[in-house]
Amino acid sequence: MFGSLDASNFSGSIPFYDNEFEKILSKITFCYRLMKTDNVALENDENKIRDVLVNQYINNSSIKRKIEFEYFIFPEVPETGTSGRTDIRIHNPNRFYDQDEYYIIECKRLDNVKTTGTSGLNAKYIRNGLDRFVCKYYASFYRMNGMIGFIVEDLEIDENMRNINTLLTTSFTSIKTTKVISRDTFINEFEFHYSSIHTDEDNNQLKIYHLMFDFSENIQH
Repeated sequence: MFGSLDASNFSGSIPFYDNEFEKILSKITFCYRLMKTDNVALENDENKIRDVLVNQYINNSSIKRKIEFEYFIFPEVPETGTSGRTDIRIHNPNRFYDQDEYYIIECKRLDNVKTTGTSGLNAKYIRNGLDRFVCKYYASFYRMNGMIGFIVEDLEIDENMRNINTLLTTSFTSIKTTKVISRDTFINEFEFHYSSIHTDEDNNQLKIYHLMFDFSENIQH
């Protein structure tokens, strides 16, 4: 699925902040690939999966050196001005003096139950994830942020992304979407990465990247 685990296989696009964030997402995906190679056992719990990804892999000093990942990564950080807590906050150490300059990644579990309904995890991915960026519940300093779908059951991922898009355009029409979730190409040898473009409540363009990490074989039942 992934070929060799070559930490140099990162690419990006312009402008600069797209390029920066795409490289970050590429390296996070490398950590996911290591988790799969290690056959790490996971509980079916969003926060615990995130904590393993961040604490044992992304913030692992030897892994960070291997992939030349110099960013500060903080799991579950309170978001200023709201009662919410972001799943992952990412600061560039060269700009860390400005506490408003950061990227956010929101993590959500996805399964194969009620994939086209408004009470399933696909709907929660939109309602409690994507919409929080659009309504500015979470900040978007660089006009882009990310989401990671933790796949916890056997699921055809591309089909599920079509289901999420259907919900987005039919049941969540309050979210202004100018480009639905579409396959992207900036991570080498990893199919399941996507992006979408929306308009936030201030009518500013907002880009959201989507990574789908399949942990269905890692979940302990």
